[in-house]
Amino acid sequence: MTPIISIVGKSGSGKTTLIEKIIRELKQRGYRVGTIKHIFHKFEIDKKGKDSWRHMEAGADTVVVASRDKIAMFKADSCEDLDRLKIYFQDMDIVLTEGFKEDKKPKIEVFRSSVHKEPLCLGDGSLKAIVTDTKIDIDLPVFGLEDIKELADFITETFLPGG
Repeated sequence: MTPIISIVGKSGSGKTTLIEKIIRELKQRGYRVGTIKHIFHKFEIDKKGKDSWRHMEAGADTVVVASRDKIAMFKADSCEDLDRLKIYFQDMDIVLTEGFKEDKKPKIEVFRSSVHKEPLCLGDGSLKAIVTDTKIDIDLPVFGLEDIKELADFITETFLPGG
């Protein structure tokens, strides 16, 4: 089963930047990495009037757009539960999410002292590590913002079989 790890933290803490760095490091190590971005507001990535948009407007439940090097899927569904999304990542070694702090999947929190006073997920049994710009006294692994190789080691050793 593909492990899912959520990168959480307040807005502006550096979640996206950290995920980019983790992806690059894991890819260099030969892993297949998928990502899921949690968005709270309605969004459209298809353009009004385009064929795929017209298919959805006509009532299609799922539309796939395929080219020689990319596939995109539009699905009329609500996906607040990460377990419902696992089916789309069966060919990945690991899935990193940005957000989903309410989910009970393992979490790594990005904590910046300039953004908030204390970590969001303290006391949450699914918090597995913290990435921070400050000294923090906690009984979990703590990584600096640039400790990407060490963080990738932690992720592979903790969550990937044979890591």
